[in-house]
Amino acid sequence: MTASGPGGALDDFPRLREALHPLDAPPRGAGWNLDDVRDLLPPGPPVEAAVLLALRSTEQGTAVLFTRRHRGLRQHGGQVSLPGGRIDPGDADARAAALREAHEEVGLVPGTVRPLGYLDPLATITGYRVLPLVARIPSDFVARPEPGEVDAVFEVPLAFLMTPSNLGHQALEYRGRRREVLEYKYPGQRIWGATASMLLNLRERLQRVEDAVRQAKDD
Repeated sequence: MTASGPGGALDDFPRLREALHPLDAPPRGAGWNLDDVRDLLPPGPPVEAAVLLALRSTEQGTAVLFTRRHRGLRQHGGQVSLPGGRIDPGDADARAAALREAHEEVGLVPGTVRPLGYLDPLATITGYRVLPLVARIPSDFVARPEPGEVDAVFEVPLAFLMTPSNLGHQALEYRGRRREVLEYKYPGQRIWGATASMLLNLRERLQRVEDAVRQAKDD
C-alpha cells in the first residue's frame, strides 16, 4: 500500500469501519474485560475516559501512533499509551475528549482528524472506563509532544499489531488469582496492559467481520 495524501486510504484494512461501533451509537456497558478485572476495581463508579487510536497512512502501510508518558506522571509514568485521558465536564462526548487530549498531548489538530468509530469500552484496574475512538489522521502529520506529559511519540505498523503471534501473554499470580498480562514487544518499545488489550479488541472485532464475510461467501 502507498499513502494517497493526507488521511490516505487504509487499503490494507478495507473492512476497518465495519468492525467499529458507529460514531452516532457509542457502545454502552462497563467494559468487555470486566470479568477479568472485577475483583481489582476500586469502589464507586468508574471515571469516564477516552483515547484516540490514530491511524496514519504511510508508504509502508497503516501505522498506529503511540506516546510514551512522561516518567514523572503520577499514573502510568514512563508507559506506552494512546493519546487520551478523562472526559471533562466541558467535553461534549468521548469523541471530543479523545480529540482534545490528542491535541494537548501531541499537537494533533482536531479538524484534521477523520473519526471512524469506536471500539468496545475497557475497564482498568485504576478505576477508569476507557472508550477508544479509532480515527484517521493526515499522512503528513508531525507530532509536537507536550513535554510535561509525553516523553516520546512513535508509530508501529498496524499489520504488526494485528498479527496474533506478535501479542504475548505473561502469566502471573496477583491477589490470589492467576492472571494474564498482554504485551507487544516492538523493537525498542513495550506495549502492554490496557493499551495492548485495546489493540486485541480491535483485532478480534476485525476478525469477526472477516469471518462473517467468509461465511456469507460459503453460503
